[in-house]
Amino acid sequence: MQIRSKAEAQQRADQIGAFRAELDIIEQEQVVALEPEQHAEVRRYHEQMLNQLAAGFDVDVTSKEKQLSLGMRITSFLGSMALAASVFFFYFQYWGGLAVKTQVSILVAMPFVGLLFTLGAARWEKSGYLAKLFGLLSLVCFVLNLSMLGQIFNITPSSGAFLLWAVFAFILAYAVDSRLLLAWGILSFSAFLSAQAATWRGCYWISFGERPENFFPAAVLLFLIALLPHRRYTGFAALYRVFALLLFFLPALLLSNWGSVSYLDWPKENVEALYQTAGFVVSAAAIALGVGRGWPEVVNAGNTFFTLFLYTKFYDWWWEWMPKYQFFLIIGLTAILMLLILKRMRTVSIQRKAEAPA
Repeated sequence: MQIRSKAEAQQRADQIGAFRAELDIIEQEQVVALEPEQHAEVRRYHEQMLNQLAAGFDVDVTSKEKQLSLGMRITSFLGSMALAASVFFFYFQYWGGLAVKTQVSILVAMPFVGLLFTLGAARWEKSGYLAKLFGLLSLVCFVLNLSMLGQIFNITPSSGAFLLWAVFAFILAYAVDSRLLLAWGILSFSAFLSAQAATWRGCYWISFGERPENFFPAAVLLFLIALLPHRRYTGFAALYRVFALLLFFLPALLLSNWGSVSYLDWPKENVEALYQTAGFVVSAAAIALGVGRGWPEVVNAGNTFFTLFLYTKFYDWWWEWMPKYQFFLIIGLTAILMLLILKRMRTVSIQRKAEAPA
């Protein structure tokens, strides 16, 4: 089995730990017992495999190591935030006393210095914590770079800044396998696409948030990107899917209740009915797709927004005239019904797996 990423290496290490624990239980229950030579050979193989995984991917073998790694991730994030704040306040404290040439030189140099530190840390430290710290610091410097240069040279604000931030964030994210940097890149890229959608409709780009439908192109494109292979990168495909669903469901939920902000030149009630129907259909499809493809984040998003669309309809239908105890009783009974349906789907899935040929 070829291991390509740290996530796969950690999964293999966890499997070895689970196998050892289960084997101990089986032997204690006297279900089966390996010969001493076999037991020693299995343990020798596992030790060799764990050593290779630790040397190649810096995986956590014990629960204590996992706790330390969690602490290192938290420390890395807090450290990067502290360094970013330090750079930010340095700019605003000493900036006015520097010559324009010095200001421009610092602004241009800082992101690339940060990028060099990020790439160097990625090669030197296998765990990647320092690389992610320097990567986030480099991205903050790049964002400040464009913002401050725009102020110095009085450049008209443009949606292109979102695209540049997104490209730089994507480069860093894929270089150091950072979901935080990827999320920043996704948000920046989505803002750029949404602003472009607004300009295509004749609006000023900075007003893209006034029309929720501007976010739909970004949702579609992100979901298509999620279909590309991301085996070497931990959780990247799932993050693309989550943002794609949020960029569809949140605008659809707004439009299902406030149809007047839609581009559609229809009566308000028709627009709301359209997006209510779309919300139910797409959320149900997301549940089915997530179950079929084994995407838990898609299932959770589909369940969440199906429930939100359903409860908002209940509110529209019954809140004004129905006694409040009856309203919440219906909500509770609906939740029970949904639990029974989901339980049935889970049972059918388990039965199909059991009946499938080995």
